[in-house]
Amino acid sequence: MLVHLNRQPVDCPTASTLLELLDSLGLSDRTGIAVARNDLVVPRPRWSQTALQENDSITLIQATQGG
Repeated sequence: MLVHLNRQPVDCPTASTLLELLDSLGLSDRTGIAVARNDLVVPRPRWSQTALQENDSITLIQATQGG
């Protein structure tokens, strides 16, 4: 299945949920990240319940420190 992560195409043949996609990319354990699916923010507790579909747009935002 093809999805777009931060506007880049990503083939995720085994991922059926948002959590599985993030796991496959080594991102699920990171703190300070927010994820949106098709422009709707998905709270971390719902990642495992959020099903992916062909051509979904996934936006990953990493919080940073600074001033």
